[in-house]
Amino acid sequence: MALKRLIPWTALVAILLSSPSQADVYRFKDSNGVWHFSDTRSDARYHLYLKSRGLSGKQYLKEYDGIIQKAAEQFGVEVTLIKAIIKAESSFNPNAVSKSGAQGLMQLMPDTADDMKVGDPFDPEENILGGTRYLSLLLKRFNRDKRLAVAAYNVGPTTVAKHAAVPPIPQTRQFVDRVMRFYRELEEKFD
Repeated sequence: MALKRLIPWTALVAILLSSPSQADVYRFKDSNGVWHFSDTRSDARYHLYLKSRGLSGKQYLKEYDGIIQKAAEQFGVEVTLIKAIIKAESSFNPNAVSKSGAQGLMQLMPDTADDMKVGDPFDPEENILGGTRYLSLLLKRFNRDKRLAVAAYNVGPTTVAKHAAVPPIPQTRQFVDRVMRFYRELEEKFD
């Protein structure tokens, strides 16, 4: 019994010491009373145990700037719109996982990640390229209307097309407002 408890704590120490980026630590207790630790929320049973300070938003902006620029050029999407989506979706946390299962910086759902040929949604470059490709398709579908494309990014293009407007879904409206606020702030900052 003591050995079972010792192994997870050893794993926790290994996670903390092996990660120079200071990732968050998640845990859950199984039916045998054994604690399990991970640096990603790969399973719904895991809950946040230790929150990392990590990099600031400004540091992340600098770290991912080259990838964002590449994605913007490749898919014809404004750099500031990509950054606004990332800020709203994950606050620049490449290991973010939502309650609904969206993953990585641009919070790609597994099916969307597959459709966009993203092999590892936690890899910043793959995630940003895949998320930007998806956003570019939405911008084309909705005639470059940013608000509709952002709404479709959140709730899906079928729902937005059905309403021919930002749908009357509180979470989606809040998401669109948040992204557009970040977008305006970034535009003003870099003008």
